[in-house]
Amino acid sequence: MPDYRDDLRLAHVLADAADAATMDRFKALDLKVETKPDMTPVSEADKAAEELIRGHLQRARPRDAILGEEYGIEGTGPRRWVIDPIDGTKNYVRGVPVWATLISLMEAGEGGYQPVVGVVSAPALSRRWWAAKGHGAFTGRSLSAASRLQVSQVSRMADASFAYSSLSGWEDQGRLDGFLDLTKAVWRTRGYGDFWPYMMVAEGSVDICAEPELSLWDMAATAIVVTEAGGSFTGLDGRPGPHSGNAAASNSILHDELLGYLNQRY
Repeated sequence: MPDYRDDLRLAHVLADAADAATMDRFKALDLKVETKPDMTPVSEADKAAEELIRGHLQRARPRDAILGEEYGIEGTGPRRWVIDPIDGTKNYVRGVPVWATLISLMEAGEGGYQPVVGVVSAPALSRRWWAAKGHGAFTGRSLSAASRLQVSQVSRMADASFAYSSLSGWEDQGRLDGFLDLTKAVWRTRGYGDFWPYMMVAEGSVDICAEPELSLWDMAATAIVVTEAGGSFTGLDGRPGPHSGNAAASNSILHDELLGYLNQRY
């Protein structure tokens, strides 16, 4: 099995640089925010963090391709770094501390590119999570000061904690009835949103989560953290990995049932 530890160390260096840049502008009174063509916000900090990460990668991994939310795809080849400079920009621009930089390395393989390294860094929460294929998932302050992540063993939907982002996306996709049935079937629901529910699934503090519409850079890093912690990460169609434009993550035990509700088979 390939050893991705050097790539993981690099991803931590990238996250450190991004954390410094994003925290420097967090809650800044003169933060500049624009609206993108898809009507989502982008701040100067989003752009600066992605430019910073790209610059590091071009020096450290010049042969690798880079895909980022703000500046698109650059380069070709079997290795591709996928970046979301600030996942949770709406929180960031309002001063809510639930946002993170997502960095993943994907490699070409069967079924297309698959994540092999992922780092999720949330500096305003003083939290970081990471994983490398075949090496497990961890959380902590650094590679040398970390604890291993493990999903929960909850086996009944009636005992499960379910995290989600919002209601509107489910309604837009005609899946609201199944979503609401799921909220009634579980023990507890909370609308944490963005990257955080997936990290809580990996930690075992939440058992299932799902979102109806996402991009690859929203999912690549979170997907490998969840799966290396023993969980399942698929699209709502059941396809493994971050390729379906939406996501469902679980402790694996509840995954089929989770998909059943969201596809209104129950």
